Amino acid sequence: MKINLSGHSGLKLWMHTLTDTVRSKKADLTSRQLALLLHIYLKPQPHTVRGLAAALNVSKPVITRAVDTLISLGLVKRTRDEIDKRNVLIQRTVKGAVYLTDFAETMERANSHIGQPERA
Repeated sequence: MKINLSGHSGLKLWMHTLTDTVRSKKADLTSRQLALLLHIYLKPQPHTVRGLAAALNVSKPVITRAVDTLISLGLVKRTRDEIDKRNVLIQRTVKGAVYLTDFAETMERANSHIGQPERA
């Protein structure tokens, strides 16, 4: 499905998506947490705090705090690297995959409203 993001369409899509997200009973993630979650699910594994910090160009403590929140919500988990026990990997969970599938569906619904009369 191609999405036309000309003019303010992209902003409207994001506004409708976020509005629907905060109205839902699901976790209301910050932009940083959502960006991190998307990176973990859409980029090839393995993921470490160091690698995620470099990819997002933020400090390791920023990633650690966001990961801690995502873990508390069950959206990701920490595991020891079986090859190198010194490394801690940030991995996907089923709950996180479901969360992002629902988020994608919310975006698709929001996209169907672009160009229609404004919603409240």
